[in-house]
Amino acid sequence: MNQDSVLLPTIEFIRKTMAGAEGGHDWWHIFRVWKMALRIAESEDADLLVVQLGALLHDIADVKFNNGDEKIGPRMAGEFLDSIGVSVETRDHVRKIIENISYKGGKEVQSFRSAELDIVQDADRLDALGAIGIARTFNYGGHRNREIYNPGIKPDLNMDKEAYYKSSAPTLNHFYEKLLLLKDRMNTETGRRMAQRRHDFMLSYLDEFYREWEGQE
Repeated sequence: MNQDSVLLPTIEFIRKTMAGAEGGHDWWHIFRVWKMALRIAESEDADLLVVQLGALLHDIADVKFNNGDEKIGPRMAGEFLDSIGVSVETRDHVRKIIENISYKGGKEVQSFRSAELDIVQDADRLDALGAIGIARTFNYGGHRNREIYNPGIKPDLNMDKEAYYKSSAPTLNHFYEKLLLLKDRMNTETGRRMAQRRHDFMLSYLDEFYREWEGQE
């Protein structure tokens, strides 16, 4: 079985399944994570098929849009990979990537580690940073009808997984509750280097946001 016979139907499955998804978690998010994972993998010793399948399928059923159910995504991915004849070993590895990739409030301990998970996780986290990360954050906040900013509601840095998923706090709080913490949670050298630049950009953005909020020049 060559890679194209696996990747092409996977791409078709993802694009069909995620049609109409929220703009920050749509096919183009998947596409960016896929391409970024391949870039990071250039400097790592990893199974490229597992990396690509993990990247392509990592958000097939994001828990944020499935009432916090963490089992739907791995199950859907596993059933699909079985349908195209992927090996059991590859299928199970991809399922474990999906089960362990999410931030989940930053308090959860991963039950599985691999070079392939490290790569896909870094690629996914990079898409939450920088200019695209800012755009995705406000897009999701608008999707949930959240306030942009409320000085009276402070970021909660001690949320557990359930509170994190159920949060309805202003969008700007998410920078402090997740985005600005990701730089120090990257797994690979490439991921750390790229995260630093995107992190610095977000800090500059926040400085400008607060100046404009206060009506300063």
